[in-house]
Amino acid sequence: MPILARPSAALSLVLLAVGSVALATGTPGRAQAEPQRTALVQPPQAAAPEAARPLVRTAMPRRALARLPRLAGLIAQGQAVRIVAFGSSSTEGSGASSAATTYPAQLQRDLTARLDAMGAAHSAVTVLNRGKGGDDSEAMARRLERDVLADKPDLVIWQTGSNDPMSGVSVERFTELTRAGILAMRATGADVVLMDQQWCKKLSTTDGAEAYGAALHAIATELNVPVIRRNALMRAWAAQGLLTPTQMIGPDGLHMTDAGYDRLARAATAQLLANAGLPPDAGSQN
Repeated sequence: MPILARPSAALSLVLLAVGSVALATGTPGRAQAEPQRTALVQPPQAAAPEAARPLVRTAMPRRALARLPRLAGLIAQGQAVRIVAFGSSSTEGSGASSAATTYPAQLQRDLTARLDAMGAAHSAVTVLNRGKGGDDSEAMARRLERDVLADKPDLVIWQTGSNDPMSGVSVERFTELTRAGILAMRATGADVVLMDQQWCKKLSTTDGAEAYGAALHAIATELNVPVIRRNALMRAWAAQGLLTPTQMIGPDGLHMTDAGYDRLARAATAQLLANAGLPPDAGSQN
């Protein structure tokens, strides 16, 4: 792998995990090929009133309530919040009809609206979309410095574990790289939240896919990292009659739809507020 000039102390943790993995050879085929990362997410000029977007509360497990100290401090001080949404196609927005309907774009809009509704004095909430379709944990480790650490985020939401079972990365390697990535992010002072796999036909029929979700939750428990439990949330939305599986996941059986990303962004907003010690339902609920 190329040697980065003067690697940061945080990146050295990832470099140790990545080891001698070659960048151009020996990498299993990707599940998909997507465009390069999208630019800074900008909120739509005319967003729908938040009060018109009904939500349903779902119980959060104890780990989900782990505090995010940096986020909490910035909100309390009325300072700007910089979030990096890091991941694969679910973050980049495959299946969305436009950049404005990806989950990071909707998260920026929703979190800003919730803070405004609570009367919280704050500067801008910025969400950078650093998703890249087809990336597994090996590929994300290689771009962690450039696409995450270099942005100096206050919070990283890391969506991972969906492509590894399809690209051939072992559960052990996934665990190693995920642990190293979390430690590298935290070494910069950033808060970290993980997001697990989507509930979809493609992963449900992929042998061993559930082991990667279990590994992600085990790492989260080990390092006390909150998890946006996307898989469980999607099952709950279907059970409650809020969205059918085909309304959440597109015809490819893998990627979420606008409606799925909308509800995911609102669930993420509610959880971030709870993790920061703030009421998640200032006029709305998850």
